[in-house]
Amino acid sequence: MGETENHQHHHHPPPPQVVAPPAAPPPNFALSRGPTWTPAEQLHQLQYCIHSNPSWPQALLLAFQHFIVNLGTTVLIASTMVPRMGGNHGDKARVIQVLLFMSGINTLLQTLIGSRLPTVMGVSFAYTLPLLSIINDYTDETFATEHDRFIRGIRTIQGSLIVASFVNIILGYSRAWGELTRFFTPIVMVPVVCLVGLGLFARGFPLLGNCVEIGLPMLILLIISQQYLKRVHSRAHLILERFALLICIGIVWAFAAILTVSGAYNNVKTATKLSCRTDRSYLMSSAPWIKIPYPFQWGTPIFRASHVFGMIGAALVSSAESTATYFAAARLSGATAPPAHVLSRSIGLQGIGMLLEGLFGSLVGTTASVENVGLLGLTHIGSRRVVQISTGFMIFFSVFGKFGAFFASIPLPIFAAIYCILLGIVAACGITFIQFANSNSMRNIYVLGVSLFLGLSIPQYFVMNTTGDGHGPVRTNAGWFNSILNTFFSSPATVAIIVGTVLDNTLEAKQVDDRGIPWWKPFQHSKGDSRTEEFYSYPLRINEYIPTRFL
Repeated sequence: MGETENHQHHHHPPPPQVVAPPAAPPPNFALSRGPTWTPAEQLHQLQYCIHSNPSWPQALLLAFQHFIVNLGTTVLIASTMVPRMGGNHGDKARVIQVLLFMSGINTLLQTLIGSRLPTVMGVSFAYTLPLLSIINDYTDETFATEHDRFIRGIRTIQGSLIVASFVNIILGYSRAWGELTRFFTPIVMVPVVCLVGLGLFARGFPLLGNCVEIGLPMLILLIISQQYLKRVHSRAHLILERFALLICIGIVWAFAAILTVSGAYNNVKTATKLSCRTDRSYLMSSAPWIKIPYPFQWGTPIFRASHVFGMIGAALVSSAESTATYFAAARLSGATAPPAHVLSRSIGLQGIGMLLEGLFGSLVGTTASVENVGLLGLTHIGSRRVVQISTGFMIFFSVFGKFGAFFASIPLPIFAAIYCILLGIVAACGITFIQFANSNSMRNIYVLGVSLFLGLSIPQYFVMNTTGDGHGPVRTNAGWFNSILNTFFSSPATVAIIVGTVLDNTLEAKQVDDRGIPWWKPFQHSKGDSRTEEFYSYPLRINEYIPTRFL
């Protein structure tokens, strides 16, 4: 685009007369005002890209930072779900341990033989609706103790996870998922990646607002130290840009502890105590010193057809959200877009991960963690090795429960403040995909606008009309059908994928290039771009032992 305009520019020199009316303006004003930026398939402002590694001490600290960011979501889902299932504080500590352990195992698998991108596999909130319906089923029954109700619930979750995992395994390893992603274009990716970040807005300020006096200082301190203070000194620049997150968590956590000890929260509502106090999670006292998670630790799985369908819906939703997150991760780690075969094998592997979670008795399935991808953008370090080291922290802290419980007692508003920034970075990363398409085409504006708006609006309607026991707005006589639809439409990224793909592939474009296909095509095939091999090939020489049809 830029080149053709330049040529036009050179073909129309100003008239040669000396005494003449002012020269005719150049045909394109944009070129006369300043530079135009050519689209870049890889971000070049990273200090370390996907396969370059920081020094070991730095890599360890950065990996610990990834662990802390992932821990927030894990604690959040365990604290909301376990009490409703009838579990006590000890159960909550054990659930957090299993979730962390599975996060570690799955992240290691994905970075080695899955997507090969630096994404942490964290807990997925897509599973909350099927979870609520399982909890709801058991509230009416009578159990000897609440603990029995919890055990029964988690065994049912195990069974549903095991069955639902085969959907992902089949979708991934049959290459069907990759074929679906061939319908994506930059125009579809903008709303999808944007909403995988924006769709989690409830985890931002609404969660922070539960305890403003801790959350707000954290948010302001993080922005000031990470963005402004780093200009003070060249050494400070390096430290603050990479580690400001850890420093700020330390300062604000200490501040929260001082407030707790000094009695600032003695006479406040119970909800405020839960959000603000540093001793309200009761994890330190109830967590075991050493406990290695093992298969079937809660008992044998219970299989119930009615619950399996909800889990299948959640498994599909987490695949859709992971796919969007992989595109953001590829962008923020300096890699080119992931090709179809890589997306297929990573979704298949996610299914295998889900099967393991079902066996080990996890509370929910995993998905690629959006917050951790935002962290790549915040620290400007997209190194794969850093994420692989972070799995060591996850597995270590899940086995040595007391140490893990220490960090798990960080108040949630502190995490919410971090998410305000990290999720925003991922959303903005989605917007950058528009550079490959024509952003002045009215057709593109229509597709973007409708899928962005519906992607936020439809899930909001579903969330507002979902009752506390997990019944969504779709209420037919077929329970399995309700579960799948309610789960699907409660996910912004999934709605955006459906709306965006349908509109973009059915509306005719004025010019073929408007949709950005020429930029996009090479990255959808394994041999389309020489860099694909560099970023996504298997480690060592596994390739030689795998049938070529799977590569």
